[in-house]
Amino acid sequence: MRMPVFPLNVVLVPGLVLPLHIFELRYRELVEELLAQPETSGREFGIIAVRDGRSVEVDGAQALYDVGVVASLREVEALDDGRYNIMTSGTQRFRLQQLDDSHPLLRADVELLEDPAGPEDELLATTVRREFDRYRTLLGARLLITPAGPVEDLPVDPGALAYLVTAAMVLPTDERQQLLAAPSVLERLALARRILARECALIQQLASVPTTDLGQFIPSPN
Repeated sequence: MRMPVFPLNVVLVPGLVLPLHIFELRYRELVEELLAQPETSGREFGIIAVRDGRSVEVDGAQALYDVGVVASLREVEALDDGRYNIMTSGTQRFRLQQLDDSHPLLRADVELLEDPAGPEDELLATTVRREFDRYRTLLGARLLITPAGPVEDLPVDPGALAYLVTAAMVLPTDERQQLLAAPSVLERLALARRILARECALIQQLASVPTTDLGQFIPSPN
């Protein structure tokens, strides 16, 4: 299928709500195009992350990751000067096939992707749920923040859990994109488990170091 594409410096995840402030003319036109469609159509467009240090204007399709997410337009606030505040939600992943950059508003041919599930998902989801709760607790203690809720509040469905963890962890764009692009629920959960174990170990290591010594653990741009 072909759809308008909105490149962003964030990774949208299915099930995640994403507010956007629309000020560029091409994206104002996108909102108007979507509003002209019936609500039953879903009013959908693609959101796909831009690689760090790249831009579509300079690098074209090479600036974009291969996998993005279909966004559905949920709410629109029209401002007096032509700008919009909109609320979107991620619905389904897609793979970028062909990018048409002949007009300011990008359009792309995309292949919609499924999330294959299997009987092993539930067992691994139990481990990921426990590790994510540990991660939230450690990170909250480090940042003096109370975790959002108990482990019982996390999704029961393994696929929903995998996407929640993908969205909620503090990660660089490339690593969050790897989680999004995992070809199945099981592989996404397995990758999330490895990342959670690494992050928990790192937080514990930092927690044992006096604040004055943290500089040796924090990467420097130099």
